[in-house]
Amino acid sequence: MSTELNQQNKQRVLDLWSSLESTALGGAAALFASTMAPDVQWHGHAPLGSLEGPQAVAEAFWQPLNAAFAGLRRETHVFFGGESNGRADGDLSKDGRWWVTGTGLLHGTFEQDYLGVPASGREVNLRWGEFCCIEHGSITEVYFLIDMVDLMQQAGFDVLPVAQGHDAMYPAPAAGDGVLTNASDSTTSTYSLDHIRSFIFDGLNAFDESELASMGMADWFHPDVHWYGPGGIGACLSFKEFEDLHQTPWLVAFPDREVQDLDALFAEGAYSAAPGWAGVQATHTGPYLDTPATGKRIDFNGLDWWKRDGEQYIENWVFVDMVHLFEQFGIDLLEQVRRPE
Repeated sequence: MSTELNQQNKQRVLDLWSSLESTALGGAAALFASTMAPDVQWHGHAPLGSLEGPQAVAEAFWQPLNAAFAGLRRETHVFFGGESNGRADGDLSKDGRWWVTGTGLLHGTFEQDYLGVPASGREVNLRWGEFCCIEHGSITEVYFLIDMVDLMQQAGFDVLPVAQGHDAMYPAPAAGDGVLTNASDSTTSTYSLDHIRSFIFDGLNAFDESELASMGMADWFHPDVHWYGPGGIGACLSFKEFEDLHQTPWLVAFPDREVQDLDALFAEGAYSAAPGWAGVQATHTGPYLDTPATGKRIDFNGLDWWKRDGEQYIENWVFVDMVHLFEQFGIDLLEQVRRPE
């Protein structure tokens, strides 16, 4: 791992985030143009989808977000960087790019409607996650999600059944060590990347579509693991809760789910992370959150951050773009809350 390059990349992203908070709304385009490649590829939460170029990112993403949430400010819970090895075959000639990631909460007052969600006028805490690829000193690709279902819940709209897990839980790491602004031990980082690769491509993909034990998840997750899922799913505060409240319903609905080559997968210190647009694919053959099986082939867009404790994961922060997921079922969650025109 090139520690110096990783530190430079992290500082670039921190500087961008800090500048965004102090830049006037109309100045975002110039700021993005100075930090992003002219053809930057930006991938975001539904209904935004994918954008190209700094101007489009400013106009379609950042300016509406800032206009909707007055006093928007960022709280970062997890932050680190590293070189990616996200292919199942480990072929770095088709990966090997450098990334920086962060997740936490965006705080602001919900004063204007956002992507069809009616403004509540109240303070909200938006779960956010971001991955930035940096090449030759510029950001060339971004993956960004806001938990839209959680936002709708905070605005008073329940578009999904009551979550099986614990709602409204998206905390910082319990040890308070998730923001890695200083350089990390390279040996530990290398081990963490090897470990997460084994977990994803050997563990998660080992499910035999019948017995949960076939995945060997008890070997990978600590008995007291805290798994922080998105709005609609909720948090699971032990391995038993994870199996009972999330994993079993998920695998009933999507028994043939399989992790694909990921858009990135990297680690620093005890932390690892991955974005995956269609990072998991499956057939919807069972009911899920009161929605009958559609038989459709489904792509899942998501973001993950893991913290390793020895040989097991003790914390896992998880985003699934639930609006995009339900679109594939033929259900528009945002249509349920939009104001009549």
